[in-house]
Amino acid sequence: MATCRTTYHGHREGWGPVSTLREFDLTPCFEDGIILPTLLVTLIVVSLLRLWGIKSEAVGHIHTLTTRSTSVLKAKLILLGAAFSVSLANLAYIVFGRVHVPVFHSYILEPLALLPIIFLTHTNHKRTRTSSSTLLLFWPTYTIALLVWGRTLIATHSENVHDAIIPLALRSAVAVFGLFSFGLELLAPKFEPNLGEEIDETHVENPLVSANIFSRWSFGYMTPMLKKGTKEYITDKDLPSLLKQDQATELGQRLTAALAKRKSLYLGLAIAYGQPFAVALCLKVVQDCLSFLQPQLLRRLLSFITDYQEAREGLVDERPTPLIGFSFAFLMFFASIIQTVILHQYFQRVFETGLRVRAGLVTVIYQKALRLSNDGQGRSTGEVVSLMSVDASRLQEFCTYGLMLISGTFQVILAFISLYDLLGWSAFVGVAIMIFSIPLNTFIARVLKNLQLKQMKSRDKRTKMMSELLNNIKSIKLYAWDYAFMSRVMGVRNDEELKNLRQIGIVGSLNQSLWSGIPFLVAFSSFATAAYVSPTPLTADIIFPAISLFMLLQFPLGFAMVISNLVEAIVSVNRISSFLDSDELQTDARDIILKENIQDGDEVLSITNGEFYWSKDGKEPTLQDINLTVKKGELVAVLGQVGAGKAGSSLLSAIIGAMRRTEGKVEVYGSIAYAPQNPWIMSGTIKDNILFSHHYDEAFYNLVLDACALRPDLALLSNGDMTEVGEKGITLSGGQRARVALARAVYTRADLILLDDVLAAVDAHVARHIYGNNELLADYVIGPDGLLGTKARILVTNGVSFLAGCSNIILIRRGIVLESGNFETIMGHNRGEIQKLIREHSRTSSSGTSTPLSHTGDATPQEDDSTLVTSSPTALNGIDDKLKRRKSYGRSQIKSPSRSRLPVFEGIQKEHSERGRVKASVYRKYIEACSKSGFFMFAIAMALAQACSILSNFALRSWSEDNRRTGENGGITKYLALSGIAQVLSVLFLVIAMVSLLLLCALRSSKQLHDDMLNSLIHAPLSFFEQTPTGRILNIFSKDIYNIDQTLPRSIQGMFRTLANCIGIIVVVGIIFPIFLVVVPPLAWFYSRVMTYYLDTSRELKRLDAVSRSPIFAWFSESIAGLSTIRAFGQEDIFLTNHKKKVDANQICYLPSISTNRWLAVRLESVGTCIIFIVSILSLVALITTGVDAALVGLVLSYALGTTGALNWVVRSASDVEQNIVSVERILHYVELQPEAPYEIPETEPKNWPSAGEVKFIDYATKYRPELELVLKGINFTVNAKEKVGVCGRTGSGKSSSLLALFRILEATEGRIEIDGVDISKIGLRNLRSAISIVPQSPDLFEGTLRENIDPVGTYQDVEIWRALGQVRLKEFVEGLEGGLDAPVKEGGSSLSAGQRQLLCFARALLRKTKILVLDEATSAVDLDTDRAIQEIIRGPDFADITLLTIAHRLNTIIDYDRILVLDAGKVVEFDLPKVLLDKKDSQFYGLALEAGLA
Repeated sequence: MATCRTTYHGHREGWGPVSTLREFDLTPCFEDGIILPTLLVTLIVVSLLRLWGIKSEAVGHIHTLTTRSTSVLKAKLILLGAAFSVSLANLAYIVFGRVHVPVFHSYILEPLALLPIIFLTHTNHKRTRTSSSTLLLFWPTYTIALLVWGRTLIATHSENVHDAIIPLALRSAVAVFGLFSFGLELLAPKFEPNLGEEIDETHVENPLVSANIFSRWSFGYMTPMLKKGTKEYITDKDLPSLLKQDQATELGQRLTAALAKRKSLYLGLAIAYGQPFAVALCLKVVQDCLSFLQPQLLRRLLSFITDYQEAREGLVDERPTPLIGFSFAFLMFFASIIQTVILHQYFQRVFETGLRVRAGLVTVIYQKALRLSNDGQGRSTGEVVSLMSVDASRLQEFCTYGLMLISGTFQVILAFISLYDLLGWSAFVGVAIMIFSIPLNTFIARVLKNLQLKQMKSRDKRTKMMSELLNNIKSIKLYAWDYAFMSRVMGVRNDEELKNLRQIGIVGSLNQSLWSGIPFLVAFSSFATAAYVSPTPLTADIIFPAISLFMLLQFPLGFAMVISNLVEAIVSVNRISSFLDSDELQTDARDIILKENIQDGDEVLSITNGEFYWSKDGKEPTLQDINLTVKKGELVAVLGQVGAGKAGSSLLSAIIGAMRRTEGKVEVYGSIAYAPQNPWIMSGTIKDNILFSHHYDEAFYNLVLDACALRPDLALLSNGDMTEVGEKGITLSGGQRARVALARAVYTRADLILLDDVLAAVDAHVARHIYGNNELLADYVIGPDGLLGTKARILVTNGVSFLAGCSNIILIRRGIVLESGNFETIMGHNRGEIQKLIREHSRTSSSGTSTPLSHTGDATPQEDDSTLVTSSPTALNGIDDKLKRRKSYGRSQIKSPSRSRLPVFEGIQKEHSERGRVKASVYRKYIEACSKSGFFMFAIAMALAQACSILSNFALRSWSEDNRRTGENGGITKYLALSGIAQVLSVLFLVIAMVSLLLLCALRSSKQLHDDMLNSLIHAPLSFFEQTPTGRILNIFSKDIYNIDQTLPRSIQGMFRTLANCIGIIVVVGIIFPIFLVVVPPLAWFYSRVMTYYLDTSRELKRLDAVSRSPIFAWFSESIAGLSTIRAFGQEDIFLTNHKKKVDANQICYLPSISTNRWLAVRLESVGTCIIFIVSILSLVALITTGVDAALVGLVLSYALGTTGALNWVVRSASDVEQNIVSVERILHYVELQPEAPYEIPETEPKNWPSAGEVKFIDYATKYRPELELVLKGINFTVNAKEKVGVCGRTGSGKSSSLLALFRILEATEGRIEIDGVDISKIGLRNLRSAISIVPQSPDLFEGTLRENIDPVGTYQDVEIWRALGQVRLKEFVEGLEGGLDAPVKEGGSSLSAGQRQLLCFARALLRKTKILVLDEATSAVDLDTDRAIQEIIRGPDFADITLLTIAHRLNTIIDYDRILVLDAGKVVEFDLPKVLLDKKDSQFYGLALEAGLA
């Protein structure tokens, strides 16, 4: 060990550390031998480690510095070189000048330490983007150490100062050079952009990349964005991009890898995201220790004040030096600053962890949803959205506050150790009370857990109902079921959810008030015990540090919120775990072998002895003994029957791997494309839907548009193929959706094309065009000479029109292949089922075209691969050159995902988002929705609670001063009783405040806002739902409703409580030290400026967060709806990538809000620290000049210590209120939606209407939206009572628009519609829509029972329902189901085939027995036998007295109607008897009939 060689006035001081010879000083040996060498050795070690770390990092390559940054580096190196040289000179002076120093080693270590930091400076500046933390921390610390060393050096050489001048000057020079270097080090290195590197214009560099350690500690890197926020509105383009560790891809991979190792979600989350959480725990422990250091410093300060005051009064002889008091004041100040820095580094880490947990869970949930089997898809979309929005957010909240369970326990231990030091064994009376309160807390936690479980189930149930309501909104409006569905949702909301929320509010209020009262009870019992058993008087230096400790105890003892979060988190983890454990698709259901250069005749699909189930618990296989081979160039037709187990669709599902294979083998040699029976369209442009993430090939793309007959449709759209379509393609007609889905399948140029009844939804001439057109063979798609002619194709169909062109025809009945063969073989089999089917329906087809047996004109069948839609030799010779090259079209290549980040605002309609401060009207409307009297009661009770708490502390102050004067614990009954009564009243007022807020205000506002929004939404026009994604609306009804249910009331309560506390602090300090009020205005100004600075930005960030959250759920809802298409195309990874981008877009908005909160907190707590310091200095000045009461100082400082947190929490809670009131703002936007026309107009409702069923269109014109062109123009026609009218026309002619007009889905721009002489615009929508029945083209079903789907209102008897089912040939099928009419129906009717769903919709119409029935191609998805039976019903006695309007693609179904209405470009072009129109060779109807083979 080094030798200490120093004396002072002839006395050897030794190693100290505290000098015994000088007042308030350290020994020179301790400074020269311990403090300085420790700093220097640490610098050497850390510098070398950092040098090695920079050079070993992969990113540590040398960059090209900017000119300015190069100059900065040179200046730093010159300064450090100068410091090194001066240090060497100092060492030389000491050695060669034989100067006597206390410890020689520190002079050797200094140049040794300065040498490596020169290399560290150079390497760090050249290879990293941020300043060196090592250097930034070393120079200020070393300078402070040198200041202490210099003071001691001057003090010890007071008699021979000249001996100390040179070492002091040289070391001062080292410090000065170092500080200049420190100043330059604060400037981060800047590099020139790398040439040739791809530039992402959407990328905004994250400031953390170049932020130095002080900027990170103070969150100063957020200042530029906050400054910008005060001048202009922050948008998503201003927000920095995510660091790699915060991106959804990285987070999802980490959690997936962790779950692969550990099946438990608890362990998986801990492994994936636990490291920063553990660091946060360490920081919190250090911060807790510092928070308990403050009362100890306060105790020492009060002891000093007492001693000093007694010395002034002459009670003691020796007066302590004032430096001791000021040193305690400075120590409290620095401890508070360090505590603030550590606390908010802790908060930053836990918030970031919560963010990562949510993003990882949302990603994993989406990933799981893409892999779910049919058994695993038992949950509705709404339930899974709830997992992503509510449950993931609850785990995020738990990460934020969960460590408080450990920290709180640690704080309790520290508190009682400190209290034992103050009060002795009396403190353990309080420990006993706390221990006895634990069982009560456990019981309450259990009750809260059960209530939360019930609450989440109710919320799931409501969200599920909302999802069903939104998915079926068109049917709900057409059938006038709005009130029935509203009452269902409101029943769950009001009778289950709010009732349970009321119980949670009561239990939570009692629990919170209990924990607020326990610290008081602990303090009261401890003081009372100490007063009676302790001989030491309880004076100010004991009571007020103890009060500070009891106030600190209040925070960890407020476990109510943390336990509530823990309970919610456990429930959420279990729910998510249950979902993640759901059954997945069978991975080996099929083998995909991607072969290159597949030649004609090569096998593309092979199924051998296949047996398939929809469910693993299925008793009978859906398909069995399936043997099928499809070769390149072959077209295979699959026929089935409704009720036969979705035979054709099931076969396609087996091929794409959606079914469970139990026997046999499925091999696919190449890629797959799929066009489903119910076409799935994404929200986006038509072009995006066709390309479907493939590279754009303009030539082939144009071919596809022509082939799928999309050109005429695109010509009618304002932006052509760049027109954005709503979710599910709701802005397109059924035929347009089918052709877009077909175009998608064609464009991919896959090796195997699966077509599920794609011709059923299109017009006759369009179907003919798609399959094959006599004049333009280049427009073929499906036929042998079409664009898909070289591909292997499987066409599932209910028709027989195009069977002659098929290589193989399969008939599936009851899950087995009943018959198969090519067309010639089948037609030569006299008793074959397929031949029988063809002959029975020789004049019908799925699209109204000619049958295989009716060749007319010059059409002659081809010898090879003959097709019914044949061509003349002349036409064959004129095949387009582009088509001849079709064999060269290989598979379309998937486009690489863009690196650009997604914009927050996207979609056909940008989500509404306000800007600027939340309007006062929003607060006013919320308070009105609450209860003005209840809100007033809450505010008054909160103020009285704070006043009683202050009164209690003043009683204790008087008691302590009395004890100091008397020297004993007197007046126990008087003072303690007053304090106790005041505290009891404080707790009671707190209970009244919380109950008033939660029960009288929050519940009432939640009910009113939800009900008003639901009512407004259900009455919104259909165009609103066409433009607004379902996920966006579901987000409002889940996350925003949750905010006003639970989050906003908690925020309001926290704001008022902390505001009352803050006002109380200012009042107390102001009364005791009036001069303090002089400091309040500048502090208040700074406070308000910081608050304004923060709120302007945080408000916009909250709105951006809310808006960017919706696309996540909208994308999820869309993905679930198109799951079969996504799987068939093998695009799960692409959709997962897009999902991650949407999560990242939300993270980009949310992450800055965390940092801005920390930015605010650091600055406000600094204000609080300044208040502590000012009050301490004022107390000491008053003590030295005029004297001061230690009890008063204790009271003031105990309150001042609370200002650090109080000031922060006031703004935080006020910000939370404003951020969460945004949910109210968003809900009010929906409340104020422009409604449809009135649903009821009692004064104009006609009685017994309609009685006949006459329909008149008089000069009628309409448009879909005000800014669009007219879709119907000057329509005039009359449908007589009991008349059957067929409506036909080409795509875009206005057929569906005329029917929507009849239901007033579209309102008249000009003219009117009359039914039985009544202008329908004069009556309520409910009365109108109840008087008309419709069978829509797209059958909408919802989760529930069959009975609820047929009769949601519950107005019909079972006998009537069974009769309707019998009429539509479903009675036998329903009787075979377990439960009959009460058999469950899955979400969207997915448990039924498309044909069965359409027949159920037909049964609904039959039940209603209205005078007017509208059929919108109601039999497009049923087989020919069922279609024939339905046509017989329509023409039978049940419909004899009904006016029937039918939009038909199968012209044969309306050829015998009373009259035919032909529309073209929104105008009536023909309206007459079918025979009359057919006799006119120039009529449009004749042309349509000719194309359909009916003329």
